[in-house]
Amino acid sequence: QVHLEESGGGSVQPGGSLRLSCAVSGFTASDGCMGWFRQTPGKGREPIVTIAKDGDTTYVDSVKGRFTISQDNAKKTVYLQMNGLKPEDTGMYYCAAGFGRISGYCDAATSSWGQGTQVTVSS
Repeated sequence: QVHLEESGGGSVQPGGSLRLSCAVSGFTASDGCMGWFRQTPGKGREPIVTIAKDGDTTYVDSVKGRFTISQDNAKKTVYLQMNGLKPEDTGMYYCAAGFGRISGYCDAATSSWGQGTQVTVSS
């Protein structure tokens, strides 16, 4: 059974940084893809970044150059380093693990999810 647990969210000012962590059990990088999604009121859950089992990464345009996904297989943890945060980055961030991808992102319909961690960017 796949279990994901996010941490690292919080409140920061615009331009600040946060690093989200996702502790993973029951799933390994070689099984499929892992990624981060963001949910905001009225917009649903949207993919932010995915890392495939071959290491290929896909980022949404709005975070390219600011966010970086990485994984530590020994610690069974996936990270999302977020720099240059903007108010529009505000939302609940979810870690996902799955076996299929759509347009480069983990397929939300078939992925497992954590409980989410809130990120708020405001002055």
